[in-house]
Parts: sequence; C-alpha cells; structure tokens
Amino acid sequence: VQLQASGGGLVQSGGSLRLSCAAPERFFRWSIMAWYRQAPGKQRELVARITAGGSVAYQDSVKGRFTISRDSAKNTAYLQMNNLKVEDTAVYFCNADWGSTAWGQGTEVTVSS
Repeated sequence: VQLQASGGGLVQSGGSLRLSCAAPERFFRWSIMAWYRQAPGKQRELVARITAGGSVAYQDSVKGRFTISRDSAKNTAYLQMNNLKVEDTAVYFCNADWGSTAWGQGTEVTVSS
C-alpha cells in the first residue's frame, strides 16, 4: 500500500504550507493518520496524529501552529502548518495505521530565515 504525499516546498520563516496525504479508501476510514518528519542527521519523529474518530495529538513544538485534519470524502489527511520556523525544515512523511502500516514517499519542507 502506498500513500501519496504532497504539498512541501520552500517558504520563509513565518509562512504557511499545507501537506496532503491520500490513502486507499479501503484503509483510510479505519486508519490512524499521522505525520512524521526527519531533519538531516536526526531521527524520524512524530509531528501529529488523528484517529479515525477525529481525536488529535501534537508534538509540543508544533502545538498552536500546526493542524492535522482528515476528509473522509477524499480519503485524504492534511497537515496545515502556520508560522513555520527554520527548525521545521525536514522531510515530512505521512503514515497510516489500521493494524498494518503504510508510508508515503516523503515531501520536503524547507523554511528559510
């Protein structure tokens, strides 16, 4: 199973980006959807997650700036990132967990000062 992630890019500090992650319909409705990121030289870390029922959780460093959501009609999860900081620079990966796990290909986010 392959997830389709998109929406990364280059943005100035304080700017915004929205990442999207499309999943197969037969898995999406049951999945916990999550976004991870991996900065150069660092381990992959969880950024945000949303359950099938809509409960959300965030890493402390992004609380109040990032919003995770999901659209069941489009089988897509989103990560709205506002007030981006240089330290948000990383490759962002989406993840679906329905008992088994699938990953997207990664989308690069670069925040310049």
